[in-house]
Amino acid sequence: MFCALGSAVCFGTASVLQAVAARASAPGTGSGVDPLLLWRVLRQWRYLAGLALDALGFALELVALRNLPIYAVGAALAGSLAVTAVVASRVLRVRLRGVEWAAVGVVCGGLALLGLASGAEGGLTGGPALRFGVLAVAAAVLLLGAAAGRLPGRARAAALGLGAGTGFGVVEVAVRLLDDFSPGALLTNPASYALLLGGGAAFLLLTSALQRGSVTAATAGMVLGETLGPAVAGVVWLGDRTREGLEPLALLGFGVAVVGALGLARFGEAPEGDVGRVG
Repeated sequence: MFCALGSAVCFGTASVLQAVAARASAPGTGSGVDPLLLWRVLRQWRYLAGLALDALGFALELVALRNLPIYAVGAALAGSLAVTAVVASRVLRVRLRGVEWAAVGVVCGGLALLGLASGAEGGLTGGPALRFGVLAVAAAVLLLGAAAGRLPGRARAAALGLGAGTGFGVVEVAVRLLDDFSPGALLTNPASYALLLGGGAAFLLLTSALQRGSVTAATAGMVLGETLGPAVAGVVWLGDRTREGLEPLALLGFGVAVVGALGLARFGEAPEGDVGRVG
């Protein structure tokens, strides 16, 4: 759980830096996914610093996913929005209202309940159907991003965010499906390709959403996509369970953490006029 929370701190801080970089880059095409956007933002130091934090966060996430149920890690990652809110209030001079400070407290309280109730990760590793299934979902994330370009503004943002969250969720499940890390086993395991495709697609869709105006809906969609689906997959197919008799507490903690994160969804973006405030 310490690694999961550390990962949330890294991701939450990185999102502020990446949002500023994405909003400062030149506008691209009008489609939901601009393949050249990543090339433009990679020339900005703030985005590169965010990527470095993402890399550290991903390493911590890997450790957490090998020791905790997916639902616990997913809720902790959704809690990264609480970190984003606090960092944005300091770096971008974004003013947090009382209700938003309360939402930060709600996220922390939900994660504390979840930490008390979480058991060890499930012992199942999934069959071939699940491995090919997550690869198919990863490919569908790219198709969802392409289709988002035909939607109006807010619906497009929600679709991009949901696609990004689903891609991150694919990564969470795929990590658990890697039971042999030898080169030969990795090359023949569909989950390896799902991890790469899902993670890359998620970054592309999220960066596109961050550049295209208000992404409150996108961030909310991302939280749902990266928590609910992976949690179900962990319980149904991978054997994730809670501590004996603490299922209600785990459900309460998961729900409270996700609802609190949704209340902080607006902090997934950098507000207009704040781009130049990060020196």
